[in-house]
Amino acid sequence: MYYYVAMQTNSNPESVSNKYRNYVLVMLTLVYVFNFIDRQLLTILQESIKKELHLSDTQLGLLSGFTFAIFYVTVGIPIARMADKGNRRNIVTISLGLWSIMTALSGLARNFIQLLLARIGVGVGEAGGSPPAHAMISDYFPPAKRATALSIYSSGLYLGILIGFLMGGYLNQQLGWRTAFFVLGIPGIIFSLIFYSTVKEPRRGATDSNVVIENKSHSLGEVLRLLYSSKTFVYLALGSGLHVFCIYGLVNWAPSFLARLHKMQHAEIGVALGLIFGIGGGVGTFVGGFLTDYFGKKDKQWYLKIPAYAILLSILFAAGALFLQDNFLSLFCLGCCGLLHSMYLGPAIAVAHSLVPAPMRALTSAIFFLVINLLGLGFGPLTVGLISDSLVHSLGNESLRWAMSIILPMSVVSATMFFIATKKLTADLKLKR
Repeated sequence: MYYYVAMQTNSNPESVSNKYRNYVLVMLTLVYVFNFIDRQLLTILQESIKKELHLSDTQLGLLSGFTFAIFYVTVGIPIARMADKGNRRNIVTISLGLWSIMTALSGLARNFIQLLLARIGVGVGEAGGSPPAHAMISDYFPPAKRATALSIYSSGLYLGILIGFLMGGYLNQQLGWRTAFFVLGIPGIIFSLIFYSTVKEPRRGATDSNVVIENKSHSLGEVLRLLYSSKTFVYLALGSGLHVFCIYGLVNWAPSFLARLHKMQHAEIGVALGLIFGIGGGVGTFVGGFLTDYFGKKDKQWYLKIPAYAILLSILFAAGALFLQDNFLSLFCLGCCGLLHSMYLGPAIAVAHSLVPAPMRALTSAIFFLVINLLGLGFGPLTVGLISDSLVHSLGNESLRWAMSIILPMSVVSATMFFIATKKLTADLKLKR
């Protein structure tokens, strides 16, 4: 059941200047930058951590994937419930401070269990980042600009990877992996105070036209039933989850892949991957949002068609990245993968938010993130690690190449899910009206 009430005239958005609206978007994007600096930092450091703590690839997959993801997605649900009823600015502030502290504490770990507990803390903190931020952006930006705004926010993911890989690789080689956790964790604590002091909480539904939003809370069951009844959301979440499986199966293991099979040094890997994933991913995220907002004016199906075509095209470059022997060509293909892989997120969130009332948006984002991160972040790195460990005795370092190649068939399935969701979108939007 929807809790929108039709009006005869448009309800004007909150009287917020464009300058301040854009400032809030920049601040939320920077929060997301810190999110992915702290999330992906372990990835660029993992070969040094593996050597010092004597870890297996499966354990690395648990640290960078499943263990982080399981706490990230489960804690995200109750936090999103609070965000749909309470002050989202405060939740983002507390979450940023918590995950930054736990990142810094990761540098004190002396064994696998201690590092695992620190990663759990990072996951719990980051659970309160994106769902409240998504809801705030949807209340600051009207539907016609929402995918672009959410894509700009999502570009923080790749800027975070850029900084994390560049700084993490340099600090790891010069001062060690423990120092890298300290140096990159502490600034987030300071930024959380700046964010709290300068960002205001928007009114819920402020940019939704022709509606008045009832001040009613929604149970998790209500939101789940509504989303499950939307075939668009079901296929979109599954397609996105499988796509994220491929993203993390590639990105999280790329540093180890380049070190083991291309014999590159830590600082060299950090610079290369930071630039190609950071810049390529950021450009792809913005282009995905811009193109879908542009073509979606006439046909909403383009919000899902463009990501689907991008995923299909990325398969060719993923194969090149994994099997071309030349360092430059492999890195070039990785960069193209980063650009194409990143085009889905802003449009996907915009579509998900278009299917539900404003008071359900934070919880909708949390449920969407639960699916994509459990499937993708949870099982992507772990599956690659398990396959690599199972093949290492027969293939040696080549085991990682063949383990990572699982992303090729998974991308085909993911794109298929997006195309199915495209067919369901028009009917679901008509039902909402």
